[in-house]
Formats: sequence, C-alpha cells, structure tokens
Amino acid sequence: MALRDTDVETTGSSLEKRRIVLGVTGGIAAVETVRLARALRREGAELTVIMTPSAQRIITPLAVRWASQADVITDWDGDLTALNEADAVLVAPATRDVMASHLHGLQHGPLMMALSVARSRDTPAMMVPSMHIDLANDPVTDEIVGAMRDQGIHVLWGPEAEGKRKTPSVERIVAELAHLTNAREPNRKSIVITLGATRSPIDDVRHVQNTSSGATGWSLADHLHKHGHDVTCVAGITTMEAPEWLPLVLHCPTPEAMLKECKALANDHIDAWVHAAAVLDYVVQSPAEGKLASQQGSLNLSLVESQKHIMELKKACASAVRIGFKLESGIKQKDLIHRAYAQIQKAEMTAVVANRLEDLGSSNKPRGYLVDQKGAHFVLESTVELNDAVQTLIERGKED
Repeated sequence: MALRDTDVETTGSSLEKRRIVLGVTGGIAAVETVRLARALRREGAELTVIMTPSAQRIITPLAVRWASQADVITDWDGDLTALNEADAVLVAPATRDVMASHLHGLQHGPLMMALSVARSRDTPAMMVPSMHIDLANDPVTDEIVGAMRDQGIHVLWGPEAEGKRKTPSVERIVAELAHLTNAREPNRKSIVITLGATRSPIDDVRHVQNTSSGATGWSLADHLHKHGHDVTCVAGITTMEAPEWLPLVLHCPTPEAMLKECKALANDHIDAWVHAAAVLDYVVQSPAEGKLASQQGSLNLSLVESQKHIMELKKACASAVRIGFKLESGIKQKDLIHRAYAQIQKAEMTAVVANRLEDLGSSNKPRGYLVDQKGAHFVLESTVELNDAVQTLIERGKED
C-alpha cells in the first residue's frame, strides 16, 4: 500500500507504544521540529506536542501537527490529559529561559506544567539546548544545566559550530531519548559486541586483512542501545561509521588486540557477548620491520593459525549469553546449519547466526539463519528480524 504524505516508514521499535510529550520552545532550531517529530514516529512513538508562544513565531502549529499526526497544545485550553500518561518528556530545542523556569518551578504555560508533572512522577525527561556560544559558556548556564542534571534531567548538548551550540542530529536525539526511556525497564543487560574486520601486518605499511563492513555489528549495537541496554563495542576495521550516540567504542584492528580487550572486559560482569567480528584465522608469522622494498620479485609469507576468540573466551564467558556469527561460501544450506551447530557445541555458544557469502545482499535470499543449542534453525528474513532475535535471546538470559 502506498504511503500517504503524513505516513512514515518504520525504522525501529525502540519507542513503540511509548507516549512522548514533545516540547518546542522559541529557539531558531524549532525549524527542525518537523524532521524530529517524524523521526520519533519512525521508532514507533505516539506524540503529544506542546509549543510555547515564541516557538509558534518560528514554526506554525499546522506544520507540526502534520509532522506529528498528534494534538498540538498551544495554550492552557489544550487537552492536558496526555501529561498523566507520558512515558517521557523531550524539550527540543530548550531555551535557557525554559530551563531556568523549570528549575525554579515557574508555571507560565502548559509546557512548564508537563515538566513539573514529569519531575513529580520521576518520568524520564530530556532537554536539548540550542543557543549562541556566549550564552552557552555563561557560568550561569553551567549552573542551570548542572542543577537540572542533579534532578535527573538528561541535558544533551550538540556540536559547536558557527559561533553556536547547535542541536544534535534528529537521529541522535531519538536514539538518546529511546535509551533514556528504555534503560529503566527491567532486565536490561551489559553487552559486548565485537565487529568489523581484523588485520595482520606484513611490514610497517602493508597488511593482510579479511572483509567486513561492520554494518551488522553497528546495527545490532544501535538497536540494543536504543532498547536501553549497556552496550560496549570492540571494533576492528570497518567501512561504515559507528553511530555517534554509542557510548563506548574500543578500536582494536588486530586479532591480538581484540582478544586482549575482550579478556579484559570479561573481568567485569558481562551478561551477553555478540561475536560479530570477522577475526583472521591466519596471521603473518614474522612481520618485517620498516617497509619491504618493492619490485624485488615474489614475496613469500608464512601464515600461522591465530587464536580462535570464541574458544579462548569460552571459560571466562561461561555464565553469559554468547551469540556467534558464521560465514561460509560454496556449501549447501543444510551443511551451513550443520557447521553452525558444531560451532555451538564446541564453543558452548547460546546460538549462531549463519550466512552464506553468495546470499548476502540478495533480495530473494534470507538475511541469515539462527541456529540454537538444540540444532533447530530459524530463517531471518531481514536485518530487523536479526536484531529482534538477538535481543530476545539476550533478554531471555543464560539458560541452565
């Protein structure tokens, strides 16, 4: 069915059935409200919008109503019942006047009432300031922001550019709000995801490297972060940039560095491991110092088998959920499933996502196959299904 101009395409489920009060104040960044409202809806949010009088001079309530497909409250005569059911309050942009007014309990409009209700009910609230750099650097602004954070309000600053502290991207705002809202849910987990390719040096400027864009790992990390989990990424070489809102990304380009970092993390309490990295099976035995001279004829490299990360971490991660990824080429589906199950048994994994190289990127092939500890396999038609399946396994926890 064709989309209407008011419809949005779903990109995730992190705010599904979440009732979000979106406050819009009089900063010039209010012009981004249309994009922000639609981005929130793409994650499933149900919106109620409150606009201050100064915001209405920058963008019309009609445009915001179109983007949000929701009630837009502009004065006290609006329907304020949604404030009693809000799962989170987001103010973007947030002027210093609104932040200071909330801090001191002033009630000059329905947005201030929404913030007071959120404070009294301990509802998650996030402010996204946007202002000139001189105002942002004013010590009084620091005091206001510090006091708000002491009250549990999440203040999200954007980058400094053109003499201003601009608002972050709408994608980052949505991701941060989703994490803030969902982190309070029960059964949130501490998760480590390895991703990307690894390389082994030939000399100081050349290396042997396998292929991996990192796309699957970044997608999983983004999905799990938005759903409120504590995600740490251990990343090799990637051709895709990490989502800017991921809280901790550790860069480990070699198999040795990645394994060392994972062993260090295993000393902490980690509930789940997702082994999505493409780790080299063979590394250069003796890398040369400096740079090998070119045009010297054939070069023979001695490759030796590298440590298998999932085996090296088996004992340290025995109490955690462990999900592996297995990529094969030139084999039948039943053999792919068989090899994935063998990996589960050998490395004591919870499950393995198995793929064939020739199927990746094909519109008529599944995204992969999820194989569990009993040898059963489930077809994953899309990345969305893959992300949801991994999330389900992690939240289910380690089964005895």
